[in-house]
Amino acid sequence: MAKIHYRKTAGMLLVSALLIPAALLSGCIGHQEQKPAVTVSIQPQKYILEQIVGDKWDVKCLLGSGANPESYDPSMTHLLNLEMSKAYMRVGNIPFESAIINKIHNNNPGLRLYDTSEGVALITGTHAREGAGEEVAAEVDPHTWTSVRNVKKMASNMYEAMVDIDPSNKGYYARRFKTFIQSLDSLDMALDSILRPCRGASFVVWHPSLSYFARDYGLHQIALSPEGKEMSVEDISRAVETARSDSARVMFFQKDADSRQAQTVNDQIGARVVEINPLDYDWKGEMLNIANAMASDSQ
Repeated sequence: MAKIHYRKTAGMLLVSALLIPAALLSGCIGHQEQKPAVTVSIQPQKYILEQIVGDKWDVKCLLGSGANPESYDPSMTHLLNLEMSKAYMRVGNIPFESAIINKIHNNNPGLRLYDTSEGVALITGTHAREGAGEEVAAEVDPHTWTSVRNVKKMASNMYEAMVDIDPSNKGYYARRFKTFIQSLDSLDMALDSILRPCRGASFVVWHPSLSYFARDYGLHQIALSPEGKEMSVEDISRAVETARSDSARVMFFQKDADSRQAQTVNDQIGARVVEINPLDYDWKGEMLNIANAMASDSQ
Protein backbone atom coordinates (compact mmCIF):
# COMPACT_ATOMS: atom_id res chain seq x y z
CA MET A 1 0.00 0.00 0.00
CA ALA A 2 2.83 2.33 0.81
CA LYS A 3 4.30 1.70 -2.62
CA ILE A 4 1.01 2.44 -4.36
CA HIS A 5 0.57 5.62 -2.30
CA TYR A 6 4.06 6.71 -3.33
CA ARG A 7 3.24 6.30 -7.03
CA LYS A 8 0.05 8.37 -6.72
CA THR A 9 1.89 11.08 -4.88
CA ALA A 10 4.66 11.07 -7.46
CA GLY A 11 2.10 11.32 -10.21
CA MET A 12 0.40 14.21 -8.50
CA LEU A 13 3.74 15.95 -8.04
CA LEU A 14 4.52 15.44 -11.70
CA VAL A 15 1.19 16.96 -12.74
CA SER A 16 1.74 19.85 -10.33
CA ALA A 17 5.23 20.38 -11.68
CA LEU A 18 3.80 20.67 -15.17
CA LEU A 19 0.89 22.89 -14.18
CA ILE A 20 2.83 25.42 -12.11
CA PRO A 21 5.12 26.59 -14.96
CA ALA A 22 2.09 26.75 -17.23
CA ALA A 23 0.30 28.94 -14.70
CA LEU A 24 3.36 31.11 -14.28
CA LEU A 25 3.73 31.39 -18.03
CA SER A 26 0.09 32.35 -18.35
CA GLY A 27 0.58 35.01 -15.67
CA CYS A 28 3.66 36.35 -17.41
CA ILE A 29 1.85 36.58 -20.71
CA GLY A 30 -0.96 38.49 -19.05
CA HIS A 31 1.53 40.75 -17.30
CA GLN A 32 3.31 41.50 -20.56
CA GLU A 33 0.16 42.71 -22.30
CA GLN A 34 0.93 46.25 -23.28
CA LYS A 35 -1.38 49.22 -23.02
CA PRO A 36 -2.36 50.89 -26.28
CA ALA A 37 0.00 53.74 -27.11
CA VAL A 38 -0.49 57.32 -28.20
CA THR A 39 2.46 59.54 -29.13
CA VAL A 40 3.05 63.24 -28.46
CA SER A 41 5.88 65.54 -29.52
CA ILE A 42 7.20 67.05 -26.28
CA GLN A 43 7.29 66.33 -22.55
CA PRO A 44 4.78 69.03 -21.50
CA GLN A 45 2.24 67.39 -23.82
CA LYS A 46 2.97 64.04 -22.18
CA TYR A 47 2.26 65.59 -18.78
CA ILE A 48 -1.01 67.13 -20.00
CA LEU A 49 -2.27 63.98 -21.71
CA GLU A 50 -1.41 61.74 -18.78
CA GLN A 51 -3.62 63.88 -16.55
CA ILE A 52 -6.52 62.87 -18.81
CA VAL A 53 -5.82 59.24 -19.75
CA GLY A 54 -4.48 58.09 -16.37
CA ASP A 55 -3.41 54.46 -16.54
CA LYS A 56 -5.49 53.61 -19.61
CA TRP A 57 -2.82 54.47 -22.19
CA ASP A 58 0.93 54.46 -22.61
CA VAL A 59 1.89 58.00 -23.64
CA LYS A 60 5.05 58.00 -25.77
CA CYS A 61 7.08 61.17 -26.36
CA LEU A 62 9.23 61.88 -29.40
CA LEU A 63 11.46 64.56 -27.92
CA GLY A 64 13.70 63.25 -25.17
CA SER A 65 15.09 65.19 -22.24
CA GLY A 66 17.58 67.83 -23.36
CA ALA A 67 16.71 67.52 -27.06
CA ASN A 68 16.32 70.68 -29.14
CA PRO A 69 13.16 70.93 -31.30
CA GLU A 70 15.03 73.19 -33.72
CA SER A 71 17.51 70.46 -34.65
CA TYR A 72 15.61 67.32 -33.66
CA ASP A 73 16.07 64.22 -35.80
CA PRO A 74 14.02 61.25 -34.56
CA SER A 75 15.73 57.94 -33.92
CA MET A 76 14.49 54.67 -35.38
CA THR A 77 13.09 53.77 -31.95
CA HIS A 78 11.01 56.94 -31.86
CA LEU A 79 9.72 56.34 -35.38
CA LEU A 80 8.86 52.74 -34.53
CA ASN A 81 6.97 53.86 -31.41
CA LEU A 82 5.02 56.30 -33.52
CA GLU A 83 4.21 53.71 -36.17
CA MET A 84 2.85 51.38 -33.47
CA SER A 85 0.76 54.11 -31.83
CA LYS A 86 -2.97 54.52 -32.27
CA ALA A 87 -2.62 58.28 -32.66
CA TYR A 88 -0.13 61.13 -32.85
CA MET A 89 -0.95 64.39 -31.08
CA ARG A 90 1.31 67.08 -32.43
CA VAL A 91 1.89 70.48 -30.85
CA GLY A 92 1.35 72.14 -34.21
CA ASN A 93 3.67 74.57 -36.03
CA ILE A 94 6.91 72.79 -35.06
CA PRO A 95 8.77 71.98 -38.31
CA PHE A 96 9.98 68.50 -37.32
CA GLU A 97 6.39 67.32 -36.81
CA SER A 98 5.46 67.62 -40.49
CA ALA A 99 8.67 65.87 -41.52
CA ILE A 100 7.94 62.97 -39.18
CA ILE A 101 4.36 62.59 -40.41
CA ASN A 102 5.64 62.32 -43.97
CA LYS A 103 8.13 59.63 -42.93
CA ILE A 104 5.68 57.35 -41.16
CA HIS A 105 2.52 57.89 -43.21
CA ASN A 106 3.29 55.09 -45.67
CA ASN A 107 4.03 52.59 -42.90
CA ASN A 108 0.99 53.47 -40.81
CA PRO A 109 -1.61 55.18 -43.02
CA GLY A 110 -4.26 54.53 -40.36
CA LEU A 111 -2.47 56.61 -37.71
CA ARG A 112 -4.85 59.24 -36.37
CA LEU A 113 -3.42 62.76 -36.32
CA TYR A 114 -4.48 65.59 -34.02
CA ASP A 115 -3.25 69.18 -33.70
CA THR A 116 -3.43 69.97 -29.98
CA SER A 117 -2.96 73.72 -30.54
CA GLU A 118 -6.02 73.99 -32.77
CA GLY A 119 -8.14 76.94 -31.67
CA VAL A 120 -5.34 78.69 -29.75
CA ALA A 121 -4.90 82.39 -30.54
CA LEU A 122 -1.49 82.18 -32.17
CA ILE A 123 1.29 84.75 -31.98
CA THR A 124 3.30 85.59 -35.10
CA GLY A 125 6.44 87.59 -35.80
CA THR A 126 8.41 86.67 -32.68
CA HIS A 127 11.03 84.79 -34.68
CA ALA A 128 11.60 87.57 -37.23
CA ARG A 129 14.50 90.00 -37.21
CA GLU A 130 14.19 93.68 -38.04
CA GLY A 131 13.91 94.08 -41.78
CA ALA A 132 12.79 90.48 -42.35
CA GLY A 133 10.35 89.73 -45.14
CA GLU A 134 6.61 89.30 -44.74
CA GLU A 135 6.90 85.49 -44.89
CA VAL A 136 9.23 85.38 -41.87
CA ALA A 137 7.22 88.02 -39.99
CA ALA A 138 4.09 85.87 -40.37
CA GLU A 139 5.79 82.76 -38.97
CA VAL A 140 3.80 81.27 -36.09
CA ASP A 141 5.37 81.10 -32.65
CA PRO A 142 5.07 77.36 -31.79
CA HIS A 143 5.58 77.62 -28.00
CA THR A 144 1.86 77.46 -27.24
CA TRP A 145 2.32 75.28 -24.14
CA THR A 146 4.08 78.08 -22.22
CA SER A 147 0.68 79.53 -21.37
CA VAL A 148 -1.71 78.06 -18.82
CA ARG A 149 -4.63 79.51 -20.75
CA ASN A 150 -3.43 77.86 -23.94
CA VAL A 151 -2.95 74.57 -22.12
CA LYS A 152 -6.62 74.62 -21.13
CA LYS A 153 -7.47 74.62 -24.84
CA MET A 154 -4.80 72.03 -25.62
CA ALA A 155 -6.15 69.77 -22.86
CA SER A 156 -9.65 70.18 -24.30
CA ASN A 157 -8.36 69.13 -27.73
CA MET A 158 -6.63 66.11 -26.18
CA TYR A 159 -9.77 65.12 -24.29
CA GLU A 160 -11.88 65.29 -27.44
CA ALA A 161 -9.24 63.28 -29.32
CA MET A 162 -9.26 60.54 -26.67
CA VAL A 163 -13.07 60.34 -26.77
CA ASP A 164 -12.79 60.00 -30.54
CA ILE A 165 -10.19 57.24 -30.22
CA ASP A 166 -11.68 55.44 -27.23
CA PRO A 167 -15.36 56.40 -26.72
CA SER A 168 -15.98 53.50 -24.32
CA ASN A 169 -13.93 55.32 -21.64
CA LYS A 170 -15.45 58.77 -22.16
CA GLY A 171 -16.72 58.99 -18.58
CA TYR A 172 -13.29 58.19 -17.15
CA TYR A 173 -11.61 60.80 -19.34
CA ALA A 174 -14.31 63.38 -18.61
CA ARG A 175 -13.81 63.11 -14.85
CA ARG A 176 -10.04 63.42 -15.08
CA PHE A 177 -10.29 66.27 -17.61
CA LYS A 178 -12.62 68.23 -15.31
CA THR A 179 -10.23 67.81 -12.38
CA PHE A 180 -7.27 68.89 -14.50
CA ILE A 181 -9.05 72.00 -15.79
CA GLN A 182 -9.83 72.99 -12.21
CA SER A 183 -6.14 72.66 -11.33
CA LEU A 184 -5.24 74.82 -14.34
CA ASP A 185 -7.67 77.52 -13.24
CA SER A 186 -6.07 77.48 -9.78
CA LEU A 187 -2.58 77.68 -11.31
CA ASP A 188 -3.59 80.59 -13.56
CA MET A 189 -4.97 82.48 -10.56
CA ALA A 190 -1.78 81.83 -8.59
CA LEU A 191 0.44 83.01 -11.45
CA ASP A 192 -1.71 86.09 -11.99
CA SER A 193 -1.40 86.96 -8.30
CA ILE A 194 2.38 86.44 -8.31
CA LEU A 195 2.88 88.52 -11.45
CA ARG A 196 0.39 91.32 -10.79
CA PRO A 197 3.13 93.62 -9.40
CA CYS A 198 5.22 92.91 -12.53
CA ARG A 199 2.78 94.20 -15.15
CA GLY A 200 4.74 95.89 -17.94
CA ALA A 201 8.11 94.52 -16.75
CA SER A 202 10.64 93.19 -19.26
CA PHE A 203 12.72 90.04 -19.22
CA VAL A 204 15.44 88.69 -21.50
CA VAL A 205 15.62 85.31 -23.23
CA TRP A 206 17.91 83.93 -25.90
CA HIS A 207 15.17 82.28 -27.96
CA PRO A 208 11.61 83.71 -27.82
CA SER A 209 10.08 80.73 -26.01
CA LEU A 210 7.92 82.67 -23.53
CA SER A 211 5.83 84.82 -25.86
CA TYR A 212 2.50 83.35 -24.75
CA PHE A 213 3.46 83.51 -21.08
CA ALA A 214 4.33 87.19 -21.52
CA ARG A 215 1.03 87.87 -23.29
CA ASP A 216 -1.01 86.26 -20.51
CA TYR A 217 0.47 88.36 -17.73
CA GLY A 218 1.31 91.66 -19.38
CA LEU A 219 5.07 91.18 -19.62
CA HIS A 220 7.58 92.20 -22.29
CA GLN A 221 9.88 89.55 -23.76
CA ILE A 222 13.23 90.69 -25.19
CA ALA A 223 14.65 87.92 -27.38
CA LEU A 224 18.38 88.16 -27.97
CA SER A 225 18.34 85.84 -30.97
CA PRO A 226 14.88 85.29 -32.50
CA GLU A 227 16.38 82.86 -35.02
CA GLY A 228 18.41 81.01 -32.41
CA LYS A 229 21.70 81.82 -34.16
CA GLU A 230 24.87 83.55 -33.06
CA MET A 231 24.45 87.32 -32.88
CA SER A 232 26.26 89.93 -34.91
CA VAL A 233 27.90 92.94 -33.24
CA GLU A 234 24.98 95.10 -34.34
CA ASP A 235 22.44 92.65 -32.89
CA ILE A 236 24.28 92.55 -29.58
CA SER A 237 24.42 96.33 -29.35
CA ARG A 238 20.70 96.63 -30.13
CA ALA A 239 19.69 93.93 -27.63
CA VAL A 240 21.80 95.41 -24.84
CA GLU A 241 20.37 98.88 -25.45
CA THR A 242 16.80 97.58 -25.42
CA ALA A 243 17.29 95.52 -22.27
CA ARG A 244 18.91 98.41 -20.43
CA SER A 245 16.31 100.95 -21.48
CA ASP A 246 13.53 98.57 -20.41
CA SER A 247 15.28 97.87 -17.08
CA ALA A 248 15.21 94.10 -17.64
CA ARG A 249 16.35 92.47 -14.40
CA VAL A 250 16.18 88.77 -15.26
CA MET A 251 17.42 86.66 -18.14
CA PHE A 252 15.88 83.22 -18.60
CA PHE A 253 18.42 80.72 -19.86
CA GLN A 254 17.78 77.24 -21.28
CA LYS A 255 20.88 75.25 -20.39
CA ASP A 256 20.58 72.61 -23.13
CA ALA A 257 19.29 74.88 -25.88
CA ASP A 258 20.71 78.39 -25.57
CA SER A 259 23.99 79.63 -26.95
CA ARG A 260 26.97 80.42 -24.70
CA GLN A 261 26.86 83.83 -26.33
CA ALA A 262 23.77 84.61 -24.25
CA GLN A 263 25.88 84.65 -21.11
CA THR A 264 28.42 86.93 -22.76
CA VAL A 265 25.72 89.38 -23.86
CA ASN A 266 24.22 89.37 -20.40
CA ASP A 267 27.54 90.51 -18.95
CA GLN A 268 26.71 93.85 -20.60
CA ILE A 269 23.04 93.79 -19.59
CA GLY A 270 23.62 92.84 -15.97
CA ALA A 271 20.43 90.82 -15.47
CA ARG A 272 20.13 87.91 -13.07
CA VAL A 273 20.36 84.58 -14.92
CA VAL A 274 17.60 82.07 -14.13
CA GLU A 275 17.81 78.61 -15.64
CA ILE A 276 14.55 77.27 -17.06
CA ASN A 277 13.42 74.34 -19.17
CA PRO A 278 10.07 74.99 -20.90
CA LEU A 279 10.32 71.50 -22.41
CA ASP A 280 10.45 69.74 -19.04
CA TYR A 281 7.82 67.18 -18.00
CA ASP A 282 7.31 69.18 -14.79
CA TRP A 283 5.40 71.80 -16.75
CA LYS A 284 3.55 73.19 -13.73
CA GLY A 285 6.80 73.56 -11.78
CA GLU A 286 8.41 75.42 -14.66
CA MET A 287 5.53 77.90 -14.92
CA LEU A 288 5.82 78.65 -11.21
CA ASN A 289 9.61 78.89 -11.45
CA ILE A 290 9.39 81.52 -14.18
CA ALA A 291 6.71 83.54 -12.38
CA ASN A 292 8.55 83.52 -9.05
CA ALA A 293 11.79 84.60 -10.73
CA MET A 294 10.02 87.57 -12.35
CA ALA A 295 8.35 88.54 -9.07
CA SER A 296 11.54 88.36 -7.00
CA ASP A 297 13.34 90.66 -9.41
CA SER A 298 10.58 93.26 -9.56
CA GLN A 299 10.55 93.96 -5.83
